[in-house]
Amino acid sequence: MFVEATTSVVNLSPCFALKSGYYKNLSSRVSVKCTKTASDSSLEKSTNSVKGASLNKRVGSLNDVERREILGSNVIDDKSRWKEEKLEPLWDDGYGTQSVKDYLDLAKDFIKPDGGPPRWFCPVVADGNESPLPNSPVLLFLPGNPIKMAMVTTEASPTVNVGKVAENLTMLLPRLSGLCDIIPRSTLLWKLKLLKYGVAYTNSRLHDVKAEVLALASGRDNMFPSSNEAQRLSKTLQNSKICYFTDNGHALLLEDGINLLTILKQSLKYRRTCKHDFVKDYLPPSMSEYKNALAGHMWFQFATSPVMFSTLEDGRIVRGLSGIPDEGPVLLVGYHMLMGLELAPLIIEFLREKNVIVRGLAHPELFTLNSINEFLKFSYVDLMKVFGALPVTPTNLFKLLSTKSFVLLYPGGAREALHRKGEQYKLFWPDKQEFVRMAAKFRATIVPFGTIGEDDIAELVLDNEDMMKIPILNNQIKKANEEAINVRAGMDGEVGNQNLLFPVCVPKVPGRFYYLFGKPIQTKGKENILKDRENAKELYMEIKSEVEKSMTYLIKKREEDPYRGIVNRLVNQPLSTPVHHVPTFEP
Repeated sequence: MFVEATTSVVNLSPCFALKSGYYKNLSSRVSVKCTKTASDSSLEKSTNSVKGASLNKRVGSLNDVERREILGSNVIDDKSRWKEEKLEPLWDDGYGTQSVKDYLDLAKDFIKPDGGPPRWFCPVVADGNESPLPNSPVLLFLPGNPIKMAMVTTEASPTVNVGKVAENLTMLLPRLSGLCDIIPRSTLLWKLKLLKYGVAYTNSRLHDVKAEVLALASGRDNMFPSSNEAQRLSKTLQNSKICYFTDNGHALLLEDGINLLTILKQSLKYRRTCKHDFVKDYLPPSMSEYKNALAGHMWFQFATSPVMFSTLEDGRIVRGLSGIPDEGPVLLVGYHMLMGLELAPLIIEFLREKNVIVRGLAHPELFTLNSINEFLKFSYVDLMKVFGALPVTPTNLFKLLSTKSFVLLYPGGAREALHRKGEQYKLFWPDKQEFVRMAAKFRATIVPFGTIGEDDIAELVLDNEDMMKIPILNNQIKKANEEAINVRAGMDGEVGNQNLLFPVCVPKVPGRFYYLFGKPIQTKGKENILKDRENAKELYMEIKSEVEKSMTYLIKKREEDPYRGIVNRLVNQPLSTPVHHVPTFEP
C-alpha cells in the first residue's frame, strides 16, 4: 500500500516505527529516518535516531489511506494539497547519529501494547526535517520483540573490543529491565498461544496473498532459519522477491551497513504508485550511500586514478569539470569503454565536484537479471540503480530531459562495451540521430566526451568470436542472446550485432583513466533540427567526430603523463593523496 506521507513525524530506525501523539490522535502516522546500527568495536557506534514529532497539521485517517490507495496517482499529483519538493544529491539521511541506548530510552513508551491503531512509517526523512518528503510512500509496520531488535551481530567483526562491548551491555541493563513492564508474563504467554494459532491460520491463507512482497533473509541467522523460511514463502506467495544477505545475522536491520531505504531503492520497491517509475520515483543517493560506494570502489579509484578534463566556451581545455554546465538538461554522449569500466569514476566525480547525479541509460537486460530470480543477492547492478541507472528507452530519455536532468548516453551501447580484440576506442554508433532531435526539443546542452585507459588495466584474451568456437558454449551463447532484449533489433551490420557476453580479460599493472569532455553544444535556438532530419544528422556526425577527436587527443597526451603508471604514483605521491589531486600532463 502506497500513500502520501503526512507531516506528523517520529524519526526512528528503519526496523521500528512509533506513533506520534497517538494518545491524543489515534489516526496519526509516523515516518522513519534511515539510520544505521554498527557492529563496529562497540555498541556506542550503533546508531538509531529518534526525534520528537509535532501535530500542527492534520494527519490522515485510515479511511484516507484507503481512499488514496483507490485514487492512486491522482491524489499524489494534487499540487493544491501537496507542495512538490525534491531531495538534493548527497542529502543527509541521518544514517549514524545516536546509540542503541538512546533508541531504547525513547522507544519504550511507544511499544507498549495499548490497543492502538496500525503504525505507519516513511523511509525518507532528511536530517533536521520535522516531516517526511511530501508524496513519499507510507509503509505499514508490525511491532516485534524489542530484545531481539536491539541485538547486534558481533561474530562478523574479528576486531571487536570485548571490554567495550561488555561495558556498553552493562549500561543497557537498567533499560532492559523495564521490558518486564512492557511485556508482562501473562501477556507474553497469551501472545505465544495466539501466535501458535495465528501461524496456522496465516499459512493456510498465504496462497491468496496477491500483494507484492519483499522479504529480507539473513544467511547467518542463529535464532531463526531465515533462508529456509524465505524459500518457503517464495514458493507460497504469488508475487514475492527474497533479498538474501549472506553475511548478516538475525537482527538484520540493526547491523552495520544495512540501510532499509537503500534496499528499497535497489530492489525498485520504492514507488508512489502501483508501478515503479524510474524518473518520478527516483531518489538521489544520500551522503551515507555515497560514502559507502566510495569506500567500496576505493581500490578501483586508487588503481586507475581517473583524470577529468573539460573544454571551456573559448575552447581551452582545463582539468576538472568547470566546462560542464551547472544547470540541466545536459546530455553527455560518449564512448563506452570495455565492460563499462569508466562508469563509476565518472559518476563519483560529478557528485564530488558538481553535486550532480548523472542518470545513466543502460541496457534493459541489466534490469531483468534479478526479476527472473526469486532469491536474489544485491550486486553492482543494484548499486547502479541507486546512483541513477535506468533502462535506455525513448520514454525514459524524454522524461529525464523534461525534468532538466544530467543524462549519460552511449550510442554504441552493448556492442561497444563488449567489443572484440583490436576494437578498443572504435565507435559502433547507429545511423539514427533521434537523441539529437530529442535534445533539441528540450533545448538541452549536448556534451560529447571521450575516455581511454582500458588498454592500460586489462588485456582481452577471449572475446565473443573465440567463445563461439567452443562447441558446448556456442549453443548456450546463442540461446542467451535470442532470449535477451535486443534494443538494436532491425539494424544491419555490426551495430545490430548484439552479443551480451562478457569477454575474458587478464589484468595488467594498472595505468590510468583519462576523460575529456568537449565543448558544450547548445541546441537552444536550433529549432530547425526538430524539423529537418538532415540538420539533425549533421549535428549527430559532429558529435561523433568530437568523441573520436577527444580520444585521439588523450591517447597522444597521456604519453606525457609521468604519473600514468601506478608504480610512479606510489613512489612519488603519498597514499593519502586524493585521486583528483594526483598530477598529470598539462592540457
